Amino acid sequence: MRFQLLGPLSVTDGCDVVVLPPAKPTSLLAALLLRPGEVVPTDRLLEAVWGGKQPATAKSALQSCVLRLRRLLARYGIAERLVVAVAGGYRLSADAESLDLLHFRRLAAEAAGAGESELPMLRTALGLWRGPLLANVPSELLHRDEVPRLAEQRLRVLERVCEIQLAQGRCSEVLVDLWEATGAHPQHEGLSAQLMRALYGSGRQNEALAEYRRIRGRLRDELGVDPGPQLQGLELAILRGEELRGLPRGQAAAEPAPAPPAPAPPVVPTGRGTGDGGPGGIVSSDGAADPAHAGHAGQAAHAGHTAPLTAPARPALAAPDTTGTDAVLAGSGPAGAS
Repeated sequence: MRFQLLGPLSVTDGCDVVVLPPAKPTSLLAALLLRPGEVVPTDRLLEAVWGGKQPATAKSALQSCVLRLRRLLARYGIAERLVVAVAGGYRLSADAESLDLLHFRRLAAEAAGAGESELPMLRTALGLWRGPLLANVPSELLHRDEVPRLAEQRLRVLERVCEIQLAQGRCSEVLVDLWEATGAHPQHEGLSAQLMRALYGSGRQNEALAEYRRIRGRLRDELGVDPGPQLQGLELAILRGEELRGLPRGQAAAEPAPAPPAPAPPVVPTGRGTGDGGPGGIVSSDGAADPAHAGHAGQAAHAGHTAPLTAPARPALAAPDTTGTDAVLAGSGPAGAS
């Protein structure tokens, strides 16, 4: 079995996915998986699970939560001893084969300097992302401290994917990814610069200049600053019709390009947790939700560009008897704690 953090927290046998319920054991598991192989201090686990409303008998409550987590994992063939009590806290060991987060990081690291293999490796890494980060984890601490950090790691990989394609002259192909990324990060100057280059390289000079005006207005209105020297210099070069560094010569000639994508529909939950002992349920490994933005960061990817975060549902693995257990059908939005 494999843990999946890059989306709703779930376990998978490689074919089908069991999405865990929005309950306290799920928050505990997420807190441990985010620091694989490390001792996570008791105080942090208490805050991750209970927030500012910790029980009077905190140590006993945490031990009980660990016991429930071990029983939950055992139902899906995961050894109870995987969660280990150590001095000062608890530890859960994992590697790139058993945790998608570590697999993502390994691919991103190995892709650097991999030559022609870099782009497909980075695309494989992006394909591990399945939807809203920790959407079923009811922990304010983890959404505040961990989700933005993970989303930034994905964004760096996406920027590199776009940069490789720009250098190859594939300006039109990268537009969809960049429109999505700048929509999710409207103040990100690096992404805006890439979008301007892609538009200009596709022969869409006016749209490239419009993107500069958009981010300039956004930065002035919301932060009270002007774009940095990189963007200002890029605007000037586009106004002059110059060839841009990092694009093949002659790439500014007109070529067909896709239109900006229509706004995505709102995320509609497909299920809701009923507590620590709710009814059981599963979703297929392809049944990921749309990406979240603020507070539950994670950016979508289009088929044929970055790997898709949504796909048609598939028949699911038969679930164990979950009468009175913790497994429930996952929703696509954040759920409340039990």
